Amino acid sequence: MKNYHTHTYRCKHAIGKEEDYIKNAIKAGYTELGFSDHAPWHYESSFHPTMRMEEDEIEGYVQTIRALKEKYEDQISIKIGFECEYFEDKMDWMRDIIKKYGLDYLILGNHYDESDEYGEYYGFPDKDLETVKKYVSQVIKGMETGLFSYVAHPDVIAYDQKDPRHLAEMEKICIKAKELDIPLEFNLLGFKTGRDYPSVPFFALCKKHNNRIIIGTDAHEPSALDDNRTYDEACYVINKLGLEKTEEIRFL
Repeated sequence: MKNYHTHTYRCKHAIGKEEDYIKNAIKAGYTELGFSDHAPWHYESSFHPTMRMEEDEIEGYVQTIRALKEKYEDQISIKIGFECEYFEDKMDWMRDIIKKYGLDYLILGNHYDESDEYGEYYGFPDKDLETVKKYVSQVIKGMETGLFSYVAHPDVIAYDQKDPRHLAEMEKICIKAKELDIPLEFNLLGFKTGRDYPSVPFFALCKKHNNRIIIGTDAHEPSALDDNRTYDEACYVINKLGLEKTEEIRFL
């Protein structure tokens, strides 16, 4: 098993030590674990984010995980990355960060429109068609950068699952992901806690376009990584829906 969606306390809404995540992953049988905490951004103002690490925490994040990678290299492969949005005006800065710190990968988790400093949160409440269109456009642009290994919770936006116009927009994500051979995530946190995602209508579209589906634990506490029951239930649903499960992603 492999998981590339793992957070740390730095995002301000996860708990536990990085080493405990690794120990639980080993216990559960994972062969590769990727840390992808919510990416920091460089803000020109004095804004301080409430759901991601600060810019000055990158060094400690990378150094901590790199030391653990060496400590546990005989038991598990460790990768270092970020979960981040596609913020068009900040992507050059992110490219510099990738190069400076030698990050292994990024996953695309598009939570906010343009920036969490002033942009709308996509997860709730229910969104109108124009907002869904904006979200889809940003996800597609993100995929087209070539920076992202896969799309985390692609159906995180609170779209109307019964509106064919909304579904037609969401289908564009599936089409572009197939074209670029980018996996789409079946999110275990949403699955376990009964959120609106993973959504059956979206994954029916994934089946239509033969998208590769990757399970992302979205771990915000160490115990999420030895919850084999939820993982097995997700595998059952994926198989029942006739979806292609993958664990292979491209690294930077």
